[in-house]
Formats: sequence, structure tokens, C-alpha cells
Amino acid sequence: MIRRRMGAIQLASGSTTAGLSLEAGRDHGPVVEEIRGLIRLHKDGHVERPPAVPEVPCTWSPVPEVRTGDVVIDSSTGTWARFYVPTCHQQGQQLQQQLLPLLVYFHGGGFCVGSAAWSCYHEFLARLASHAGCVVMSVNYRLAPEHRLPACYEDGLAAVKWARRQLQAGSGWWRARCDLNRVYLGGDSAGAAAAYNVSARLCPSASYLRGLVLIQPFFGGEARTGSEKSAVQPPKSALSLATSDCYWRLALPAGADRDHPWCNPLGRRSPKLESLGLPPALVCISEADILKDRNLEFCRAMRKAGKTVEHAVYAGVGHGFQVLHNYHASQARIQEMLTHIKSFLSNYR
Repeated sequence: MIRRRMGAIQLASGSTTAGLSLEAGRDHGPVVEEIRGLIRLHKDGHVERPPAVPEVPCTWSPVPEVRTGDVVIDSSTGTWARFYVPTCHQQGQQLQQQLLPLLVYFHGGGFCVGSAAWSCYHEFLARLASHAGCVVMSVNYRLAPEHRLPACYEDGLAAVKWARRQLQAGSGWWRARCDLNRVYLGGDSAGAAAAYNVSARLCPSASYLRGLVLIQPFFGGEARTGSEKSAVQPPKSALSLATSDCYWRLALPAGADRDHPWCNPLGRRSPKLESLGLPPALVCISEADILKDRNLEFCRAMRKAGKTVEHAVYAGVGHGFQVLHNYHASQARIQEMLTHIKSFLSNYR
């Protein structure tokens, strides 16, 4: 059972998905890390997450032809998911008897903020499910710094295995619509990094895993890339270099640097890509993103390792443009992205 309280989703176990302070008035000492408007870490370890983005219930339907619902995956960790099940295409074609691919999606937020209930993700993923004709399972995982990496990756792996068990059971309102053998992993920013790392743990034994949809994957490294050093950020980009560094300090194990394998997949301590049985990947890159060069370098390395990779660069937009609140100015680029994802799901069946 999932119920709502104080702007956060509360599971039956009593854990909440938001780190809002329940101890108003208590002195937690100085703030030692802060990303303005998103997260503050105090010296005593207390974490505050201001309500930067409204959370919406699954009953709100931004796309009428998409049915939504929340399910608990693991009450002990507070992991849950929101499903988006299209009943027809945008053109109105009925899908009642058609089995659809399942896209397991992880939200962004530097591993430290974000929720599957955020309105921006609810809108984008409902639209994606409708446009691409797929069932979307949006996973809500544990956040750092309370739960540093690999907690997110562990929750992601558990969510995929849970979904696989449910699919094999073959019953239920969303399970009946899914093709048992067409599962994709995807996400944006930190969620894309999660999708990649979960895939690396599952493959090559998971033959049902058909592809990866990596939107502006949040990878890092100690050496700065050209776009990290010189990119001019548009006013509404969701990531700056200072913000990126702060997220990694909060998310990585204490004392780890940005060449840790959980941050830099191309680092000297990371598994060789040739050794990983990764499925085909679509990498969506923003032209005005500080991560542009790092994302392109990842694509080149994947191809060199013999992996199948498609990539698209979206002109004039920054990190997270597809879920920013004022994303209406980027509608053409969003439509391009949705079309690319639809084509990728169709090509790698």
C-alpha cells in the first residue's frame, strides 16, 4: 500500500521518499554541502530537501490514453515504482491485444534528489509511453547521502528482478500488457548511469534485456573534458560543473574520487567494456550540456569495444531539458527525442 503524507509518498513501512526535515527548529549545525533549492547537508549528517518540484499522485493523468499506478517493490528499502500503460497510440489506434515492451526507467537528480512522483517525470514518462507504445516502469530508489552508491544500483537491480518475476507470473493490470522477452533499461542523468550499471550486472545472462536508453548519462572523471571546462550553460540547464562535483561528493563512498568505477565507466579501475555483455544502446546527448564531451567519449569507447551504439545530439538545449518545468521552449527537441526512443525500441526487438 502507498499513501501520501506531507508532500512525500509514504510506504506502508513508514519510510518516505523525500528527505524533508521533520525536526523544525532543531539546530543541526552548519551546512557543509548545498545545492541551492535542492539539497542541504548539515555537519551532523542531517539532510534537507526543499520541495523543489511538486509531487503528483498517480491518479493524475496528463495523457488520457495512459493508465498509471504505483506499486511497492521492497518495503524494507522503500523502493517503489510508478507504471505507465498506454491503451492507444497518439493517433488513437487501440492497443488492447498488443503486447508491449517494458522500459524500466530511473529518474535523474545526481543520485541525491528526485522522485518518480515529481510532476516533470510524471508528464514526460506518460508522454513517452504514449508516443513510443511501451509500458514504462519508473523506479523510485534510495537517495544519497543517506544511502550512498551503490544503493541506487542495488535498488535498480532489485527492481528489474522483481519486474521479471512479475512478468513470469503473467497476471495483473500492467503485467498482462508486457512482452516477457522485451525489456529495456533507461533513465536520464543519474538514472542513465543507474541503467548502465544495472545492465552491466545483469548481462550477459539476461537475454530478455534488449537495449539501453541513456539520456544525458551522468558519468564523471577526475580529468575535465572540454565541455566541462568551457561549455556556456543555457539559463535553464539543470547541471553546472559545481553542481556535478557536489553531487558526486554526496553520492560516492566517503573518500572515493571521480574515477571510481561507479562514477567513471572508462576509468582505469573500471571493468573493460569488452568484458561486459551490454545490449545495444541509444545515447541522447544535449549540445549545451557540460556532459556532452564525456557522453560522446563513452559512445566512441563503446563502439571501439564492439558494442552497438546509436547516439543523437539535440541542438541548443542543456542538461535535463526534457523534464525542466519551462521545457515548452524545447518542444521540437523533445519530440525528436521521443521519436528516436520509439525507433530504437522498434529496431532492437
